Amino acid sequence: MGTTQLESVPEPKYWHLKTVLSEALDSEFSVGEILPNERDLAARFGVARATLRQALEQLELEGRLQRRRGVGTTVAPPRVGVAVGSEQHAWPGASGDDWQSVDCAVAVPPASVADALGTDREQPVHTVRRSRMTHGQPVAAELLYVPEASVPELSAIDAPSGAARARAVLRELQRLELESRENAVELGSARADDAKELDRLPGAPVLVVTTRYLAGGRTAAVSVATYRADTCRLTFGDSGAVEIHEGPQRQAS
Repeated sequence: MGTTQLESVPEPKYWHLKTVLSEALDSEFSVGEILPNERDLAARFGVARATLRQALEQLELEGRLQRRRGVGTTVAPPRVGVAVGSEQHAWPGASGDDWQSVDCAVAVPPASVADALGTDREQPVHTVRRSRMTHGQPVAAELLYVPEASVPELSAIDAPSGAARARAVLRELQRLELESRENAVELGSARADDAKELDRLPGAPVLVVTTRYLAGGRTAAVSVATYRADTCRLTFGDSGAVEIHEGPQRQAS
């Protein structure tokens, strides 16, 4: 494999390098294949390692590459198709929900969540942790915050802890009449706990979908779901729902 020098271009050097690397991924590498180390790649393209890292980070953000613990940087598979928010009037845990309950704890939520719920910032709420798998790989992790006022009949005796407690909270939440829900999507970085659950490195790009569930004229629950940015692509339909569609197939050599 010979040395490839980059032409002088007006655009940032790392951006041009990203385009060259993307072409190389299509023609020279297969899905799952490990890329050469940074020193070899920087020498091949005649760039500084800092420039190379910028290009690699951009390709990871676009879902072309994955950084895997103990493995290195590999060529990513096509994005997986997953539906999010296809039913505008369904509570979490309702029929057809693909999430799996993992755990439930009573804890003080982040200040922004407390403000959205209209609770005191020091007031503990039920925090349900759920996960989502597609084709055998983790694609999302969710924290669902539910104040006690939304589930007043919840019995600690019937479901004291763990996944059973989480399912009990969801069952009680469904007793309320859901009026509407609001979704917001933003790009973020994986926190240590999210990264571990999603098999990503801390700081990896993620898509954060925040959902407010409204009932009785107030916010009854808030969901913060973290999706792998390298795995999922979000689109918005006419109904305002959010869906994740399978990305275009990429050629594997």
